[in-house]
Amino acid sequence: MTAAPRRRMVPAYLATGGRSRPGTKGFERLTVLFADRADPPEALDPEHRRLWELLRPGALTVVEAAAHLSLPVSATVFLAADLVEAGCLHARAPIPRAQQTDRSIVERLLVGLRALR
Repeated sequence: MTAAPRRRMVPAYLATGGRSRPGTKGFERLTVLFADRADPPEALDPEHRRLWELLRPGALTVVEAAAHLSLPVSATVFLAADLVEAGCLHARAPIPRAQQTDRSIVERLLVGLRALR
């Protein structure tokens, strides 16, 4: 018999303080979050502290942090925005997708390299 997945004890809307919009704009699902402080910030709510402690060893995207915290991405955006505004976290825009390489350039490069032999 398998155990049922564990449900959150606190609804996600309580983690956001009941707000409908985060204070900081510009967070995307792939925004990279990282903490740069060695000491935990004082007087953090439990959900904020969990996010900060999760990011202390290294950077994660908003989506990855949400998965680790078992929170919806939208709720994690609120928590991250609060911590960025408080100076506890830093956020970096997602790395843009690489453009497709023009095949003709690669073929000309290959021809040039073969000519060097």
